Amino acid sequence: MADPKGFLTTGREVAQTRPVDERVKDWNEVYVPGSLLPIISKQAGRCMDCGIPFCHQGCPLGNLIPEWNDYAYREDWTAASERLHATNNFPEFTGRLCPAPCESACVLGINQPAVTIKNVEVSIIDQAWDRGDVTPQPPERLSGKTVAVIGSGPAGLAAAQQLTRAGHTVAVYERADRIGGLLRYGIPEFKMEKSHINRRIEQMRAEGTKFRTEVEVGTDVDAAKLRRRYDAVVIAAGATVSRDLPVPGRELNGVHFAMEYLPLANKVQEGDLTVSPITAEGKHVVVIGGGDTGADCVGTAHRQGALSVTQLEIMPRPGEDRNAGQPWPTFPMLYKVTSAHEEGGERIYSVSTTHFEGDEDGNVQSLHLIEVEFKDGKPAQKPGTERVIPAQLVTLAMGFTGTDQANGLVQQFGVELDARGNVARDDQYATNVDGVFVAGDAGRGQSLIVWAIAEGRSAARGVDRFLTGASALPAPIRPTDRSMMV
Repeated sequence: MADPKGFLTTGREVAQTRPVDERVKDWNEVYVPGSLLPIISKQAGRCMDCGIPFCHQGCPLGNLIPEWNDYAYREDWTAASERLHATNNFPEFTGRLCPAPCESACVLGINQPAVTIKNVEVSIIDQAWDRGDVTPQPPERLSGKTVAVIGSGPAGLAAAQQLTRAGHTVAVYERADRIGGLLRYGIPEFKMEKSHINRRIEQMRAEGTKFRTEVEVGTDVDAAKLRRRYDAVVIAAGATVSRDLPVPGRELNGVHFAMEYLPLANKVQEGDLTVSPITAEGKHVVVIGGGDTGADCVGTAHRQGALSVTQLEIMPRPGEDRNAGQPWPTFPMLYKVTSAHEEGGERIYSVSTTHFEGDEDGNVQSLHLIEVEFKDGKPAQKPGTERVIPAQLVTLAMGFTGTDQANGLVQQFGVELDARGNVARDDQYATNVDGVFVAGDAGRGQSLIVWAIAEGRSAARGVDRFLTGASALPAPIRPTDRSMMV
């Protein structure tokens, strides 16, 4: 244990955020630079190094949390970085974006505020970059085998890095103009500045990974030909089909999927655009969907100068504390106030959109909603609760329904789908097509970044075994392992 009395003498402190009126004027990360370093040693010292560290159970990566907490407490940043990277390729991503199921499983959290595991994680990796501890790790020898990875999100990047380090020649195919997938164009700059992606890509290039941007497999490149060209293929294309809202008025101008809206805002920050073609400036904005993507739309709308921002959620408002059906150490559904919500706007729960209204030019102007209550697990409308709210920009952030099948990738490979529309795989992450594997949301369905990295690492082990007959690569999870599902 780092500090035997740390959890008794030290209260929980988290990273400081910049004042709202300051941060909504820029797109930099919301946290005060350097605010964690003075407190993080004591925060790491709150870890009890439990005999059974349930935080491991909460983390799909199997992160060695008590170990790197101990090193962080002692300010041995090099050792802490080594322990952190032993299970996680990109802790600067998870330390900023993961909802931290490890903290929900922290033993201290039974009757006290949990250890700030996520803040410790991001402090360790930021120190590692600042100290020069993160360096390329090219393989000692090449295997002579080639692998194509389709998709450059966290699952694809993790699989590519693991396979490159195992000695295989890896090429990552990305249909966008830059590497990163939803990390690049789905996550706003204020949640994670893209410099964190850029330096990881440079590390991977130095290790030998090749990147092919603006190439959509299934459209620009025939999938079957790609399979013949490479010894193995990993499909890590994500679950990119957005869930739609088929109500009257959906066709009006100004009603967009979140993944139409957010990437354009990121392209402005990349310097590709001066002004986003879809902007909230001077408009009443409604975000439909109460999850993280919805919150990203809220924060983006604030920075673009929206007149008002309203977020709608069909589910009831979650409670402040765990309910009986979600006991420790499970990941509970709790009321969460993100940095975007701190910046303003209204959140309305237990409502459903009935239709949109537009003006004579076909532009959305208002949204009609009605309150709902759940009966036998299904929402039922409550008569007499209808109302109208102004809406000149509407973003649909209701999640994703599966892998894109419109581009021909699924059909050209001939891979089978499961009952949920995801690419089916066995416990080695292999599809029904010999030499074709799948990782991340493409096989799992919409999930967390930490699951994507874990699946990328696990799929890499399956590919390595397929190519060489054995593998020393770590495999934190299998698709059939239901004990760690979040």
